[in-house]
Amino acid sequence: MLIDCDSCAARDISCKDCVVAVLLGPHRGAVELDSAEQDALGALASGGLLPPLRLVPTMRLEDPPSTRTAIA
Repeated sequence: MLIDCDSCAARDISCKDCVVAVLLGPHRGAVELDSAEQDALGALASGGLLPPLRLVPTMRLEDPPSTRTAIA
């Protein structure tokens, strides 16, 4: 999973309650997590030890249409 804070629609809105900001501090740019890391963060978040990932991806025009994520 690639977490790109620069393209997050919730950037500057939900950063203070996002696991990326809690673990890394104020962050700009991309962070890549493998499946084991995603599972570990999910378990910690579901146990109330960390906030969940607040990433809200925005649609990028350079993405192929089949992979675009639109935010309403």
